[in-house]
Amino acid sequence: GKVVTEMGYKVQFTDEVRFDGRIINPEKATYILLNKPKGFLVTTKDEKGRKTVMDLVATATTARIVPVGRLERQATGLLLFTNDGELARKLTDPRQKVRKIFHVELDRNLSQADFNKIKEGVNIRGDRHEVDEISWIQGASKREIGIKASEGSNGLVKAIFEHLSYTVARLDRVVFAGLTKKDLPRSHWRNLTAQEVINLKNL
Repeated sequence: GKVVTEMGYKVQFTDEVRFDGRIINPEKATYILLNKPKGFLVTTKDEKGRKTVMDLVATATTARIVPVGRLERQATGLLLFTNDGELARKLTDPRQKVRKIFHVELDRNLSQADFNKIKEGVNIRGDRHEVDEISWIQGASKREIGIKASEGSNGLVKAIFEHLSYTVARLDRVVFAGLTKKDLPRSHWRNLTAQEVINLKNL
């Protein structure tokens, strides 16, 4: 936030440096995609010593990556890590309407009436929440639902079902901003391809 004109000023790793409004990153931009398992907190560290997603990507890079957005501790699925602050902010900005697809498993069958309510939009504590698409998972029971949403997060998807008196037994993010779980087993990570990075920046 301050203009530096002093010659030889030593930049600290904690400094945020901007040139022409863009953040300058001293590290090579790194992009890691993880298929998160249950039981890991989405945070860079936990004061109580609980397992975090950083433990799962500890060997992925020496760059100081952070998780983009959130997934609840018991939720599973795609989680992106990067040291590209500009992209991270873009992907978490509600105005960008970044598409996510969730596979939800409930404690009981979803009724047609509640299916219709979710499709039309649900009011929770005075706020109206809508999903882009809802469908039953083909070939599965009526307990398994597919949700495409560009508003909110996994927490909102869970809140919608709980508002209608369902318990979410499993919540899996299967698509995030066009990225999928193809060839990425649970608990594994991989680097994004150059094309995938371009696609994210062009969202």
